[in-house]
Amino acid sequence: MSQTQRLLLIAPPSMARTPAFDRATALAKAMQLPLHIVAFDYLQALAVAGLFAPEQISQARDGYLQSHQQWLEQQAGLARKHGVEATCEVVWVQHPYEEILHFVKEMPLALIIKDAQEESALKRVFFTPLDWQLLRDCPTPVHLVTNVLNPRPHNVLAIVDVLRSEEQDLIFNDQIIKAAVKLAEQCDAQLELVHVYDWAAVYATDMGVGALPLATGIYEALGVTQHEVFASLAERHGVPPERRHFIEGAPLSSICDFATDHHTDVIVMGTVQHNGLNKLLGTTAEQLLHRAPCSVLAIKPSPLLPS
Repeated sequence: MSQTQRLLLIAPPSMARTPAFDRATALAKAMQLPLHIVAFDYLQALAVAGLFAPEQISQARDGYLQSHQQWLEQQAGLARKHGVEATCEVVWVQHPYEEILHFVKEMPLALIIKDAQEESALKRVFFTPLDWQLLRDCPTPVHLVTNVLNPRPHNVLAIVDVLRSEEQDLIFNDQIIKAAVKLAEQCDAQLELVHVYDWAAVYATDMGVGALPLATGIYEALGVTQHEVFASLAERHGVPPERRHFIEGAPLSSICDFATDHHTDVIVMGTVQHNGLNKLLGTTAEQLLHRAPCSVLAIKPSPLLPS
């Protein structure tokens, strides 16, 4: 297998061109990387029928896979017209996540791209079980696409949390910003950096564990300290002052409002496992993944970082 990094686009089982195709093609061209498109097919009805008429059902399955492969070849051809080296394949598999891990091991992937289902009327994004597996466990960065008003992103928003000061948190913030800066540079996009400081929530947390309530002024002073940490972080990565946004308020609504007001195409954020459990760390991260008004690029900690 080639050692050249590439993008992996996970196409939906239905033969329909979705927003992720346009985003994957645009990113592959911007990053100057090959694109591999894979679709995972599995029809339960065919699998069950195959127990009783294996030869006939095998022919039906092969015909279906061939039809899907031809359709994917057409989509790969469209990518090639944009100057992208594109390949494709269809895999018959019931549990695609294990197959994706094979791709991760066999080919160096810079990014996995997949559609997320969006319901615009409710401004909510709905994730499939496969999406959550990728977000929780896959070591490769995952880009979940909701819409592609701009196939090549014009505005990138990086979200960091400087409230905690453990070394692994600081390193993770660096990783998130580096990924966002790189994406913005490759796409000639504008980068915005945001941290939301919710001092009222910090105060409530202290109260919840039985600590003596401190004066509001102390929490505001803590906010000043966090602002200084945020400014130092931004300075280290060359983010100019006008692109740094230290916002006081509720994180979820503040981030969503900011992304909407600034016409953000991609939010770059970090996700990690929480003590080995099958959930993401922090309710804000989970809620933002559901409520983000745009596509999301999820970055995971380096294997060197404890999670």
